Amino acid sequence: MVEQTVGAQASETTELKSLEPQSVSENKRLWQFFWRTWAIQASWNYEGQMNLGFLYSIAPTLDRIYADESDPEILQRKKDAYHRHTALYNITQQLNSFVLGLAASMEEEYARDPKNFNPEVINSLKVSLMGPLSGIGDSLLEGTLRIISFGLGASLAAQGSILGPILALLISGIPKALITWFGGKFGYTLGADYVKQLQGGGMMERVMYMASVVGLMTVGAMIATMVGITTPLQFQDGAVVIQDVLDGIFPAMIPLAITMLFYWLLKKKASLTVLLLGGIAASLIASFLGVLA
Repeated sequence: MVEQTVGAQASETTELKSLEPQSVSENKRLWQFFWRTWAIQASWNYEGQMNLGFLYSIAPTLDRIYADESDPEILQRKKDAYHRHTALYNITQQLNSFVLGLAASMEEEYARDPKNFNPEVINSLKVSLMGPLSGIGDSLLEGTLRIISFGLGASLAAQGSILGPILALLISGIPKALITWFGGKFGYTLGADYVKQLQGGGMMERVMYMASVVGLMTVGAMIATMVGITTPLQFQDGAVVIQDVLDGIFPAMIPLAITMLFYWLLKKKASLTVLLLGGIAASLIASFLGVLA
């Protein structure tokens, strides 16, 4: 299936013209990665989480690539690129700059060589990276560094020292700022080298396949951990607990079933507003009747 998708994408891009992105200084590019990463959660939403923030982050790159909007083909490719980056995305904020630099470099390469570069691999890599990087970032930056820095700051502040809040911000903020800056630089540089390696020996198809597998595993884990729906139904005075029976057959069966139902309805072009309101209403009714919890 993946090979068919890759083949179809290659046939669609055969006639696309090669584009050279507008030149920009490395310093300006890195500052864009830096500042826009800090704003990535400003438009957080339940449907795509940080997707609009990532689109805002990569927008300057896309605007430089598809600058000539008077050309219908270029304008359409720009719209496609914008739409490509509205997919679900969530990551530890400071580590976004690395993924952003990587994606920006790959978008530029796709513009230069649309015949041989499959743009689907960009989102696949984003999905496959956001889980592992978030695990590292949340535990180190939020779970360790933030607690240590503000714990020390609170201790000093309790003694009446003005150094408390100052040290808390410096100890927490400086490492995060450095990670954000150099993450964008390293991601963009790594992306350029990585893309060159992908172009030969059929590497693109293999990476596309592996990234898709990891991405699907990430999505599956998110369903099991983020869709918290169970059933409190019991029979024979508690001797038979339906949730335990379902977990014995297939853990997280109810969250998976409901997620697949919503996915099917979205594929049928159901209105997102209707799905949200219907889901809320159905949840309240099922909870009131004691069917779901």
